[in-house]
Amino acid sequence: MKAIVFDTFGGTEVLHETETEIPEPGPGQVRVRVRAVGVNPVDGKIRSGIMEAIFPTTLPAVPGGEIAGVVDALGEGVDLFKVGDEVLGWSDTGAYAQYALATAAVLAPKPPGLDWTHAAALPVASDGADRVLDLLDVKAGETLLIHGASGALGTIAVQLAVARGAHVIGTAGPANQDYVTSLGATALVYGPGLVERVRALAPNGVDAVLDAAGKGALEDSITLRGGTDRIVTTADFRARELGVVFAEGPQRRSAARLTELARQAADGTLVTTVGATYPLADAARAQQASDAGHGRGKLVLTVD
Repeated sequence: MKAIVFDTFGGTEVLHETETEIPEPGPGQVRVRVRAVGVNPVDGKIRSGIMEAIFPTTLPAVPGGEIAGVVDALGEGVDLFKVGDEVLGWSDTGAYAQYALATAAVLAPKPPGLDWTHAAALPVASDGADRVLDLLDVKAGETLLIHGASGALGTIAVQLAVARGAHVIGTAGPANQDYVTSLGATALVYGPGLVERVRALAPNGVDAVLDAAGKGALEDSITLRGGTDRIVTTADFRARELGVVFAEGPQRRSAARLTELARQAADGTLVTTVGATYPLADAARAQQASDAGHGRGKLVLTVD
């Protein structure tokens, strides 16, 4: 099968396409013929080597862990799916490949109304958004500030927070103000003067802050909160030195929750936005865009 691998840590130039053996599913696993792969910022961080303390990587490695595709083979004891079922979720092996293995218990059925690219955009962002909103203990009536509200995780977090009854203020670039507003948030442009702009919208202060951008917003967030309590970042590695929580805990990987959100995405009540798609062979270009902070929604690799 075709797969994208890296043999050493470094920039996107270390990624290359190769032929490798098709994996065989073990007990409780299925093999998935991959149709689409979510490209996440963590993929580039693992490739660069800066995540070795958190995610030790054996080289050579295939990046990625978020897939949508068709069940191709069943491991021992699997009765949740059959060959030919369309699924989305998390892979046990690298996802930048034509085939990947996945634990059947953490996969969700793909609804007919959800296309492959939008299916691949959902698992990591929805899991991360749920986990961080719980870490922040966001409640109805509270004001939540989200940095990076137009990104893959931010897009989902805005909507899930609004569904909890929170008032969301979301920062994004000038081109994404209307998009963030459409998700249910009050949109603001990030950058100098942010503290004053947020205070004008929330004179009683913000109750919690989610930084999904990692672009130097933590100091402003601490100022707005009057301390480091109820601030979580998923993207800024300065968190510990500033006394802020970095959300690096294990994914929950709830098939039931993913099934529910996939159904909402299929019927349009939950917006999943694909910022751009790339063929598998262009994985390096996709990671370049991800590393640079591409802006809106999720980047997705399509697999023939």
